[in-house]
Amino acid sequence: MQAAGIIIVRGIVQGVGFRPFVFRKAREFGISGSVTNLGSEVEIRAYGARFPEFLREVSRGPPMSRIDTVEVRQLTGIRPAGFFIEPSRQGSLSGMIPPDIATCEECIHDIDRMGGRYEGYWATSCVNCGPRYSIIRSLPYDRERTSMAAFPMCPACDEEYTDPGSRRHHAQTIASRECGPGLRLLDPSGNDVMTPDPVMEAASLLDQGHILAIRGIGGFHLVCTERVSGELKRRLGRSEQPFAIMVRPDVLDQIVRVTPEDYEMLNGPERPIAVMVKRDPSSHREISNLHTLGCILPYTGLHHLLFHYLKNPLLIMTSANMPGYPMVTDIDLAMAKMNRDVDYFLTHDRAIVNRCDDSVVRDGHIIRLSRGIAPKRSKIDLGDRTILGVGPELNSNATIYKDGFTVTSPHVGNVRNPQTFSYLQETIENLGRLLGAEYDVVAHDAHPQFLSTRYAQRLAKESGAELVAVQHHRAHIAATTTRPCIGIAIDGVGYGDDGTVWGGEIFAGQAPDYKRVGHLEVVPMPGGDMATRFPERMLYGILPDNGVLDLLATRGWTDTELGVLKKQLGQKVNVSYTSSTGRVLDATSALLGLCRERTFDGEPAMKLESAASLGTAIPWDLEYINTAGAEVLSTRALCHEAFSRLNRLYQDDRQGIHDIAASFQYNLARGIATIAINAAGERGLDDIALSGGVAINSAIRNAIQDEIVKSGHNYVVNREYPLGDGCISFGQCICAAMGKNR
Repeated sequence: MQAAGIIIVRGIVQGVGFRPFVFRKAREFGISGSVTNLGSEVEIRAYGARFPEFLREVSRGPPMSRIDTVEVRQLTGIRPAGFFIEPSRQGSLSGMIPPDIATCEECIHDIDRMGGRYEGYWATSCVNCGPRYSIIRSLPYDRERTSMAAFPMCPACDEEYTDPGSRRHHAQTIASRECGPGLRLLDPSGNDVMTPDPVMEAASLLDQGHILAIRGIGGFHLVCTERVSGELKRRLGRSEQPFAIMVRPDVLDQIVRVTPEDYEMLNGPERPIAVMVKRDPSSHREISNLHTLGCILPYTGLHHLLFHYLKNPLLIMTSANMPGYPMVTDIDLAMAKMNRDVDYFLTHDRAIVNRCDDSVVRDGHIIRLSRGIAPKRSKIDLGDRTILGVGPELNSNATIYKDGFTVTSPHVGNVRNPQTFSYLQETIENLGRLLGAEYDVVAHDAHPQFLSTRYAQRLAKESGAELVAVQHHRAHIAATTTRPCIGIAIDGVGYGDDGTVWGGEIFAGQAPDYKRVGHLEVVPMPGGDMATRFPERMLYGILPDNGVLDLLATRGWTDTELGVLKKQLGQKVNVSYTSSTGRVLDATSALLGLCRERTFDGEPAMKLESAASLGTAIPWDLEYINTAGAEVLSTRALCHEAFSRLNRLYQDDRQGIHDIAASFQYNLARGIATIAINAAGERGLDDIALSGGVAINSAIRNAIQDEIVKSGHNYVVNREYPLGDGCISFGQCICAAMGKNR
């Protein structure tokens, strides 16, 4: 029986308490030797009669670790007298630092315990919880390579840090009031608000109706109580955009319908925002005028302390940045940008090295991949080359493939914005440094004008890497499955092979060779991007008849404006063409008077979904066209049916509006599914995959799923990556790799 060996453990073994875990197991099994970090690996030198039992236990790792491989090598020499945690050394960069995670229940108990040395301390954490990615500068993961290096441990913290019996043994984030990061409460001019307890005072100010900017793990949030939410929207100029709320756990179920899946996610270490259906659709209208509400539970010591002092059961908790822009992390920048929007700033002095927004989920599907979930590491064999996927333009992130694993960054945002584009480059540089990545391939979106495309071109030129363009919707399907399939990609925009704007596509094949076998009807967008902002333009593009012009006239369009719109479409001046599912939903939302101007991303479709949630769907006749060998669903026919039914309604028949909305969504979904099912039958394919931002709509997604399952085919959807564009960079890596490997 083996009694000694060098154990090399690879995977996510940094920032998860692996060395103290090994130390405890060594004591348990009477093992002598040592453990040390080697880059992103752990090396264990072990001697002892119970070596096989010890090996079995360390191969499982602590709860937050992810073990890829365990290698055992021969070990000879004199057995040491004890077991030691050795200083870290440089080594392989095959793993990755884990995401930031919620403060654990034991640490919350420490914060609440009267007379304890962590009583009331906001940054309390241990090996099992707290910040990771947001504070790391380089690997191996030790305090001196994080932003905690600025806070030398006090004697009491050092004692726990070196105590094998403590759960803070080698916890790199250990800190207390005596030595750790501190809090300050500032007025808009940057003056300190003199108070013995900044958190207690902040809670009091919130209860009084003030708006605060609060610095968290990955950036600032804007925070206020519900009665002030209207004022916050006014200050921000976001009158229609819904806010997320942080809510006390005991009142959550009174506000929204919480499924077991939601409950598990909300209470897990990831602590995302979960979008759930309101118990009363008409409630909390100042926060969200939709039928859903995004809720999050307190996930840091600071949050728990706020709610300890707060009289209100919920707080508005929204990112302190414009949508699509990167999180604000620095107090000076926050004060420069927000001193007119907020009344006070609650900030800390621990540097945020890597900014990170809150993750968002719905029905178990990821909407935004960020804090708690990303960086996301997935095992997949894409060959020997190192690949970078720079992502799309909207809802962007980046993915690096290396040594059998992909690592996807947290959400970046809209890289049309120069600040966000800089953040994308910063994210790729940081991620690449942590992984030691030298790229053989750089993959990018097929759109030639995207800033991310130009960035990919520059990177490839500088590094000599191969440059691979990947069509947007094919990346969606590749991210969902690498098996041969029929792929349904339904979203807002994506550059198509023919130069038009795609977004309602059905493909057949296997990555990267997907043939377009079906799609939604190609329709004009009068004014191009203007039709995205003003969806009534999109409505006229789909239904260019006098009835629509008459409807627009009743809504305040002048004869001149209507004449320009009609002439623009007739002469095809500044007119784009699209098969986008999102634009069809926008047009229907405008038709029903639900949204006439988009003020935030996805607003028209979201308002259509909310109206539909109160209606009853019935089947309509569907029309199909065959274009260039592809089966095409006529969205003009669908919109015409909706218009005809609208004209037959009595004035102010809200229920009739809801029924038309529900029926439109259902029949659009049914038509899309039918094309996919027909294509699968013709080609003998079992799997039908669904992806795209429109699939976040529960009614549309469920209707497509029901049709696929009823047909006897396998319904495939990605629950590990976002349904929207947050999966694109991952799909780009797959397409780039599989294209070369064939």
